[in-house]
Amino acid sequence: MPKLFDYWRSSASYRVRIALGLAGLKWDTEIVNLMAADHQTPDHFSRNPQGFVPALWLDGQMFTQSLAMIEYLDETRHLGFLPSDPAERAHARALAYVIAMDIHPVCNLNVVHYAVENSNGAIKDQQWMQHFISKGLTAFENMVTDTPYCLGSKVTLPDICLMPQIYNANRWGVDLTEMPKIRRIAKALQYLSAFSNAHPNNAPQ
Repeated sequence: MPKLFDYWRSSASYRVRIALGLAGLKWDTEIVNLMAADHQTPDHFSRNPQGFVPALWLDGQMFTQSLAMIEYLDETRHLGFLPSDPAERAHARALAYVIAMDIHPVCNLNVVHYAVENSNGAIKDQQWMQHFISKGLTAFENMVTDTPYCLGSKVTLPDICLMPQIYNANRWGVDLTEMPKIRRIAKALQYLSAFSNAHPNNAPQ
């Protein structure tokens, strides 16, 4: 049985929950409570030397980094998360990376708290989040196609990355009014069981 070392509100964990659901897998969950600093314990460092979530025990191996896990699932279960055409595959990765490599790292709470604490009051956490999430999603809006999902009628890697970021955008009060394609895609994805089941409100806490 796969085992996901998870925290319900972690964007990266949310992505992996979606991918596991799309793969049709059942898995056990072990909560790594970030608020209780469970990720800083020796047990968790033995799973993930970075001290991040998620970590995934699957096929007799421990995996770290959410995109690596998702691509492993795609390659071993033939899920079609990435297009077969090299140019289309590069575009799919580019969209996913806008979120996972550009928005997410700078909006990691460790980064935000460090910036706020060292700004002498000049930076507020909501101000920081709104600025970087809005900037990144505006670019994403201009990159996606006018199709049911990010790259057509099939769920792909950028869709898996988008929904956790929409959750964060809503959490921090980001205005999505000028992003009609993103709002339409999110509305379509929310009704898919793998996405709804993975939502933080439905994840083990």
